[in-house]
Amino acid sequence: MKALAQLLNEMLGAGVIADYAIFGAVAQMRYTQAMATLDADVLVGLPGTGGLVLLTPIYEFCAARGWRPEGEAIRVGDWPVQFVPVFSPLTAAAMREAEAGAVDGVPLRVVRADYLAVIALSVGRAKDQARILALLESQAVTPDQIAALAARHGLQDAWPRFRRRFLDG
Repeated sequence: MKALAQLLNEMLGAGVIADYAIFGAVAQMRYTQAMATLDADVLVGLPGTGGLVLLTPIYEFCAARGWRPEGEAIRVGDWPVQFVPVFSPLTAAAMREAEAGAVDGVPLRVVRADYLAVIALSVGRAKDQARILALLESQAVTPDQIAALAARHGLQDAWPRFRRRFLDG
């Protein structure tokens, strides 16, 4: 993970990306017990994005440093990494409000627990529902935090449905 943190900070410094934050299962490991995952997901903000989003500059930057594509990901050290451009106001806010952490002294931005839960709520797959439950169980986030953030991002109906199905029974 240190190699990924270094790479992300180099990309940021070189202007290849405008911002970033780790999200998905790898980010959730900051708040809950380790989860099974095959890759690391990174939200990226791209400079000057105004139309078609191309990840070519990221792939070229990585290739110049010896990191090669593997399917949809780029292997960075031990991790296949998927670079995901922000795809909604929710993910843009999650990236912007990410927490600063560090891996072996190297800065690394990680999506906050409340945003991880609401992103999972917006996607709604079974593994996403399990992620929300794990975040709640670990007390990394409260139901009220999820409800408030969900309402701010147009998911005010999704949270009560989730709550009825998984928490109120």
